[in-house]
Amino acid sequence: MRTDSTTDFEFFVQLAKLKSLSGAARSLGLTPPAATKRLGILEERFGTRLVNRTTRSVSLTPEGETYARYAAQILDQMREMEDAIAGTPADPHGRLRVNATLGFGRTTIAPLVSEFAKRYPHVDIQFVVTDRPVDLVEGAFDMAIRFGELPDQRLRARRLMSNRRFLCASPKYLERHGVPQRIEDLVNHRCIIHTQNDDAFGAWRFVQDDHLETLKVNGSLSSNDGDIVLRWALDGHGILIRSEWDLAKYIQSGRLSLVLPDVVLPSADLFVYYPGQRNESTRARAFIDFLIKHFEAPFVPVDVSKTAPERKRSGRARN
Repeated sequence: MRTDSTTDFEFFVQLAKLKSLSGAARSLGLTPPAATKRLGILEERFGTRLVNRTTRSVSLTPEGETYARYAAQILDQMREMEDAIAGTPADPHGRLRVNATLGFGRTTIAPLVSEFAKRYPHVDIQFVVTDRPVDLVEGAFDMAIRFGELPDQRLRARRLMSNRRFLCASPKYLERHGVPQRIEDLVNHRCIIHTQNDDAFGAWRFVQDDHLETLKVNGSLSSNDGDIVLRWALDGHGILIRSEWDLAKYIQSGRLSLVLPDVVLPSADLFVYYPGQRNESTRARAFIDFLIKHFEAPFVPVDVSKTAPERKRSGRARN
């Protein structure tokens, strides 16, 4: 049960993080006038100004910095106390904040959250999907589910699934434009670009002799959404890099063919990340164990023999 002091701590920590009274109000479900009144009560209680206010933002005074630092520490200690007292591994309690990527979060993780909620009804789950990685510490997330490398050395990680990447294209594209024989042939092909985070546009990375090499490719179609670029590949618009999690069923059905299957690309293994400096709560451990149990069942891997027929191979794309 939250006390008035605890509510004040949460309010001021959010205010310090967002540097906006209206932002802090929205995050806590308050009206802007209520947030302004709460700040006024806090400053009156301490007899000093805690923030410097402008029309657009706020900044903390030295006294405000001190209050925010102690408030964050107290909230962390209270969370640890609640984790130690409330709930057991068989019946965890409390709030769990989880982040995942937009497409994968919507199609795969959201149904798992639903299953977990049925099994553990006393856990309140805040599930947030984003197109970019989030700062788990700043965003007060318990964990994030992401493909690829550890984004922050402050985090710990558990691998949920191995997931190779492959080059692929539809048979109709390869029939029309030919099949590349070497990595260098890709520069003469129409490539579909999946833009991710701050990666250089059209820079495809390959592993050669234990080193990462980069090839600049060209393409008239690009998107930051994985489902969209996969659809374009199925429609015959070009060559795409995609993980076997997405490709397996299309390779199996023949709707897509592997291109240069012996080329090694950086993997897209699936991980669950969580803050390293924070003890895992019983609810976080329960959810991580739930994810591991789900993903330990192997999916049908990509059959690397399903490449384009030899008779259709060519080293250069045709216009």
